[in-house]
Amino acid sequence: MKHLSVLFCIFALALCSCGSSFESGEAYYQSGNYEKAISSLNKSLFFNITDLKALHLRARAYEEIGDFENSAKDYKTIIKLKPTYAQAHAGLGSLAFKLKDYKTAEKHLLIASYHDVEDFDILFLLGRAMIVNENYKSAEEFLELARDLRPKEPMVYYYQGIARGKLGDPAGTAGAFNMYVTLEPENIQGLYNRGFAYMTIGMKEWALEDFDKVLKLNPKHYEAMARRGVCLAKQNPSKACADLSLAAKNGSKYAQENLTKYCQ
Repeated sequence: MKHLSVLFCIFALALCSCGSSFESGEAYYQSGNYEKAISSLNKSLFFNITDLKALHLRARAYEEIGDFENSAKDYKTIIKLKPTYAQAHAGLGSLAFKLKDYKTAEKHLLIASYHDVEDFDILFLLGRAMIVNENYKSAEEFLELARDLRPKEPMVYYYQGIARGKLGDPAGTAGAFNMYVTLEPENIQGLYNRGFAYMTIGMKEWALEDFDKVLKLNPKHYEAMARRGVCLAKQNPSKACADLSLAAKNGSKYAQENLTKYCQ
């Protein structure tokens, strides 16, 4: 009986140590001390090598310090133990995305989305990977799902605008960038993209407003200057040619292509 009592005490102490190590690892991770987080989680996993939470947290800590190889090993271990663990598939997708292996990223993120259709980060990163892989229709659909989860996240609309632009939907592109600019009113790229979309669907007055705002924020944005010049070609030819000449001089191919057309 004494031996059993001793063994029980040892077992109980091991369990306490395991729990304490995980909590310490979690605290270190939250504070950004990833090396110490890994050290604590190693101790926790020594007593329980199949602890999915500990494996997941260690994988994320490895990812944070750029040790993608060990991070991937932990994610793969999780998947072996529990194939439906969405965050492990998402982790592999995130690693592949950072390594610019977008095909692999899309594959893992698609599996992750199957197991967890309500995770914003999975859907959003999947949409971005699909844009790079030129799967624009699918990208737009997954970004729509992400938007439903976080309707006030500006970058969803930004990437939706890109996907719709690639699909040849200028009105939809303008609508997406309009939402983006509403949420991020001082963002130059969003204003420029919306202006470009407005210009494409013939709404030149609105396009001019956006190009003016871009040039106010950045007077050397020569692509916005070139497109403002084309929009002004009929109503203010002298201003249009001044814009096109300066933009062409500073390397805008669009300005160079249109300079002789409007300013002969």
